[in-house]
Amino acid sequence: MEPTNEPVRLSKRMAQLGLCSRREADSYIEQGWVQVNGQTAVLGQKVTENDRIDLNRQAHEKQAQRVTILLNKPVGYVSAQAEKGYKAAAELITAENRWEGDDSRIQFSEKHKFGLAPAGRLDIDSVGLLVLTQDGRIAKQLIGENSSSEKEYLVRVRGRLDEKGLALLNHGLSLDGEKLRPAKVEWQNEDQLRFILKQGKKRQIRRMCELVGLRVVGLKRIRMGKVKLGRLPPGKWRYLKANESF
Repeated sequence: MEPTNEPVRLSKRMAQLGLCSRREADSYIEQGWVQVNGQTAVLGQKVTENDRIDLNRQAHEKQAQRVTILLNKPVGYVSAQAEKGYKAAAELITAENRWEGDDSRIQFSEKHKFGLAPAGRLDIDSVGLLVLTQDGRIAKQLIGENSSSEKEYLVRVRGRLDEKGLALLNHGLSLDGEKLRPAKVEWQNEDQLRFILKQGKKRQIRRMCELVGLRVVGLKRIRMGKVKLGRLPPGKWRYLKANESF
């Protein structure tokens, strides 16, 4: 086990602390917006856990301008880049397509569409809450390696599931040679399960269901962390409000 106070690159340490993403950290350092123990940092600098890291006013202002968008993704859109003739979900982010119930008081700007990245993908045939963000801190919180944020889904299934199968869905299955973290899985109604996960392997829920003899015929994400899909209509989007957090 490596020493806990071993020097690491400043950008990596900033990401570990949740100050920003590593890419953002390198940009802030290059612009002279980062101080270590009161001294302006340089690119490639190494630090330990004992070093004090501060962002200056310009960095904080830059972060405050970043937006996070909540989209109710419909079937047929891919979460990231457009592929195989399918459109990217980000193409739905237009002024005309903004939900009329958005009360965030944020004025739409075309610049809000640049640098948006999905924080937790949804398959092309899945629907529901998709988070698109310009803020590396939010992406790290939701999908970072050590993220503990819950993601909640309603999953319509076909097939028979006994108590043993339900227990396995909660804990005991492996994917890609790796034991899955414990989940919370229960019946919502006679043909629909509620899944609460803290990880997000590719097509995880569909593959979990296959392992216990079920076929997924519909999947909808309704919550990420503390933020719910709520009344947001399919295909519409809104901004994350200042008083909301994941």
